[in-house]
Amino acid sequence: MQDKYLAIVNPAAGGGRLTKLLGPALERLRAAGLQIESVETAALGHASDITRKAWVEGYRKFISVGGDGTSYEIINGLFPRADSAEPPTLAFLPLGTGNSFLRDFSDKGVEYAMESLIAGRSRKCDVLRLRHQDGVLHYINILSIGFSADVATLRMRRFSTWGEIGYQAAIFICLARFRRQPFPLTVDGEQNIDRRSCLFLTFNNSKFTGGTMMIAPTAEVDDGLIEFVRWGPIGRIGLIRNLSGLYDGTHIKHPLAEVRKVRHIDFHLDAPVDVMIDGEVLTLHCQSLDVLPAALNVVV
Repeated sequence: MQDKYLAIVNPAAGGGRLTKLLGPALERLRAAGLQIESVETAALGHASDITRKAWVEGYRKFISVGGDGTSYEIINGLFPRADSAEPPTLAFLPLGTGNSFLRDFSDKGVEYAMESLIAGRSRKCDVLRLRHQDGVLHYINILSIGFSADVATLRMRRFSTWGEIGYQAAIFICLARFRRQPFPLTVDGEQNIDRRSCLFLTFNNSKFTGGTMMIAPTAEVDDGLIEFVRWGPIGRIGLIRNLSGLYDGTHIKHPLAEVRKVRHIDFHLDAPVDVMIDGEVLTLHCQSLDVLPAALNVVV
């Protein structure tokens, strides 16, 4: 099983377009000599259940066939089981959908992903671990709190099938609802709790989110660090003027922006908050965040 890939397929990804593209894609990969079995998910969270079972059966290589949410579920099926084992391997086939993590390496999407699989290209990747009041979650892309999480929440609830336009619509609606607030935390054991008001906080392993938004332009997936981006209490007009910077990464040059590379975050929140974690929207009482260095091989 260790040399065979298990492709975990979200048939609903891309508005159902994925299933039409999957057959030819798998045929091409198998013709190139890859051993691949596939299984479809049937409900939210099913990819995690499939992954846990496959791990017990001996699978160590997986292909996420879907979007960011599918790979997120696979990661949370692998960890914490894989914490002390030889790093598992994760590849991507973003058929009919986007994949923010993959964009760090190419904008060619599925074609690049297939070329990487056939060529056997892989690299080490850190996994970020979030402890919250009710358990533990793992991710490889981004955790956001504040405005960016508000946008993701609105986009998922009202514009989930709109693609990039859905993000744009959610941004402008959230601008109308504009709010800035503190999210108290400490970094790397510092004594003083940061209670400054801000527009958003993001805790990144890779550069992109929402397909093309470069929230953390200097993030590296294998440096053993969390790219912590904080944008202070910028006003509505200031945000509109600097909105394009969220797509090319220049927002971090704003006087109210702050970027730090850190190893550990402790949250001091009084209550649960809305978060976006690798495309999934949740309400969590966050407690701490740290890094599992080089815990995963990614095919990119």
